[in-house]
Amino acid sequence: MFGIHPVTAVGTDLLHAAVTKSFGTLVHGYIHTVDWRVVRRLATGSVPMTVLTLLILSLFDLSSAHAAHLISRALGAALLVTALALIFRASPLAYFGNHFPELGPRRAAALTVVAGGVLGALVSISSVGAGAIGVTALIILYPRLSTPRIVGSDIAHAVPLTLVAGTGHWIIGSVDTVILGSLLTGSIPGIVVCFFLGVPIAPLWTATMDIAPNYAGSSSALMNAAGAVAGIVSPVAFGWILDRTGSWTTPFAFSVGLLLFAIVMTYWIRPDRPIEAVPGVGSLAVAGE
Repeated sequence: MFGIHPVTAVGTDLLHAAVTKSFGTLVHGYIHTVDWRVVRRLATGSVPMTVLTLLILSLFDLSSAHAAHLISRALGAALLVTALALIFRASPLAYFGNHFPELGPRRAAALTVVAGGVLGALVSISSVGAGAIGVTALIILYPRLSTPRIVGSDIAHAVPLTLVAGTGHWIIGSVDTVILGSLLTGSIPGIVVCFFLGVPIAPLWTATMDIAPNYAGSSSALMNAAGAVAGIVSPVAFGWILDRTGSWTTPFAFSVGLLLFAIVMTYWIRPDRPIEAVPGVGSLAVAGE
């Protein structure tokens, strides 16, 4: 799309991912949703395989059209496998769950190292696949591990994997530092903002139980429905605004306005006043039972 050489795109994306996933690892580590034992096993396989893959890549002329064609093919295959893993994840999980008993500790550890090696080679060549494929592998290998810990462990493993792979690409000259700086300039503030935007989500959901304890299910469903409707309407509305104005500034300014409006409205939420205690509203709620 931007005319960047595929090898350079891969190397730059890897270093960018190493930085951004570090923030995710800090959050998951803080809330104790990282199984460091699993991370060590994955890294035991992925880091050496990453180094080996990069050594092999360094033997070729990565600036050539042939290398660009090869990396593009590998990237396309990795994206296809990742998409299939996301869409049809339930099928292989059900198959393995029904036909294979739970693995013993030693076999699970060995297969985790093998899975790490496969991810190391795949990510070093294409920079994608660690998320969807890695999570699917961990669910199969560790069915008793909770989903948050699987996700947290996968993100934590991605840090050494992408750091080693990105550094290797930088050494062989396939990283564009200008593009990397531009990506980090936008992504790091975005991560911080999204983190603080996500902080009040849990309290907002629990507020329904404080405000309307007898109607928490209905009120939560209404909140969820409103969010789903917004997700459907927003792309259409933003596309219409963009077509009318020809500028991205207007729809983004509108988004900022909506966020500011939501911040102001949160000051009117009173979890300390149940709906039954509000004059006039409590009687309507009782009458509707």
